Amino acid sequence: MTTDSPTPDTGAELLPIATPARTRAALRTLIRPDRGLALTGIGILVAATAVGLLVQPLLGRIVDIVADGRPAGDLTLPVVLLVAVAVVQGLTTTLGLTRIARLGETVLARLRERFVERALNLPADRLERAGAGDLTARVTGDVARVAEAVRSALPEMARSVLAILLTLGALALLDVRFLLAALLAVPVQLLTARWYVRRALTLYADQRVANGAQQQQLLETIGGAVTVRGHRLEEQHTERSAGRSRKAVDLTMRSVNLVLGFYGRLHIAEYIGLAAVLIAGFWLVRDGAVSIGTATAAALYFHSLFGPVNAALVLLDDAQSAAAGLARLVGVTDLAEQPEPEAGKPQAGKPQAGKAEAGKAEAGKPTAVKPEAGKAAPASVPRQRIASSEAAVAVHEVSHAYGPGRPVLHEVSLFLEPGEHVALVGTSGAGKSTLARIVAGVQQPTSGTVTAPAGAGSASAGAGEHPVVLVTQEVHVFTGTLAEDLRLARPDASDADLRTALATVHALDWAEALPDGLATVVGEGGHRLDPARAQQLALARLVLADPALAVLDEATAEAGSAGARVLERSAEAALAGRTALVVAHRLTQAVAADRVVVLEAGRVVESGP
Repeated sequence: MTTDSPTPDTGAELLPIATPARTRAALRTLIRPDRGLALTGIGILVAATAVGLLVQPLLGRIVDIVADGRPAGDLTLPVVLLVAVAVVQGLTTTLGLTRIARLGETVLARLRERFVERALNLPADRLERAGAGDLTARVTGDVARVAEAVRSALPEMARSVLAILLTLGALALLDVRFLLAALLAVPVQLLTARWYVRRALTLYADQRVANGAQQQQLLETIGGAVTVRGHRLEEQHTERSAGRSRKAVDLTMRSVNLVLGFYGRLHIAEYIGLAAVLIAGFWLVRDGAVSIGTATAAALYFHSLFGPVNAALVLLDDAQSAAAGLARLVGVTDLAEQPEPEAGKPQAGKPQAGKAEAGKAEAGKPTAVKPEAGKAAPASVPRQRIASSEAAVAVHEVSHAYGPGRPVLHEVSLFLEPGEHVALVGTSGAGKSTLARIVAGVQQPTSGTVTAPAGAGSASAGAGEHPVVLVTQEVHVFTGTLAEDLRLARPDASDADLRTALATVHALDWAEALPDGLATVVGEGGHRLDPARAQQLALARLVLADPALAVLDEATAEAGSAGARVLERSAEAALAGRTALVVAHRLTQAVAADRVVVLEAGRVVESGP
């Protein structure tokens, strides 16, 4: 179960946060494949802790030897045993912590992989409502806190808990009255832990949300700096950024004060417990119930609990912070866990897949199957797939809204013949990009149906893996070599295939002129590609993917007038032989298309050659 978390000062619908019960269940699922490793690591740490508990009795033995005035030679055996205990404990502790660390890193890697996989499949409209800042905060800050807890808190917590339990048992073996004296500190420690936990979880969750809102505001302000300056909104955005920063700082200071109060209460518990053990030792030695060495061992045992107890309770700080971060990560993975419809299986309110029926949906002649009387249309209808030999696209009465009162498309119907190139034109805000993303399958419509290809349009290597490819105005150059970037579209492509794809989009000359050719590192920290070359790289990936349907959303808009014609030639070459829907921003693109569809205010107002 998850809960949505709106940002109070903006009303933005942030991504969900998993409930504590759901978070624990997800954690168990992550650990389950490595239960053997967990049990082995814990078993070794138990042995290491048990060996370490021999130190206090050996020190007590030395005290008794000295107090009784026995020969110095009697000290040899206890001292040798102390050295042996130190060596054995060091080796077993290292081995146990290594296994626990391996468990933690494995679980962390599994969590990261699952989070990235699910984040990439988030519904586009849901992500837009939340804003990129919330997801960015989870990918960076929350993952970092969970990683820190796994790498440091988990091994230390395991060792501390085992040390506490075994040390209390050792105190009982010396004399149960020592254990009873030591337990006087427990009520203070439990009240301290309860006081802290009740405040920390909510505080850290609020802190994570505030950090996400702060990052979202920074992304909006910096990313839209030109627009902000153009509309003279600098002061407004500065105040908003300052307000969110102040809120984040305030929550951080509250967490610092909480931790300081936590430490103070722990010190009080230590003083109470140690005083009780020393007083008990005094009375027991005076009555002859125990020796001075035994009382010394008991005091040393309790003193040795300072570290583990404080570590275990202090680690609640890391645990609470990590739990808040983990809940936000699990919230994203749960949100994206949506069952996909079976390929080719009819859905309610949808036509059967097939060219004959799809062909009835000519532009301006909608034939979508409407819901039965008295029944509402489905809120979100997944795309239907058709065979690769029928590379047609049928859009049936598709409507879409980004929220109540924010309609973008109104019962749009459109049909693309196999191999046809259709240019989509219209004023800004007409809904062109929304329709393109719905056709590409990136976004689900609010109502209506889309029939799209199920496989690629040729029998070449890799065909069928990418039935639809969307290339937008904002392309990304992935960090790595140029060859690795290209192979994201087709991992089994040879160097010859890569060169052919680059040559198709007229990019081979500059690619081979790079310092290391296909082996040149591009992207963040590598060789910088200008917008035109980055777009050609994206088009080359499209050629390698070989989709039946290509959707270009103003893919040549970033080139500027100088590189516009080059990119248009690249796009024409990349689209050759496949069905294409092109959101056009230049007249030349519309002229080159087989058909032009004019979209205005979310409706098709004209369609023709």
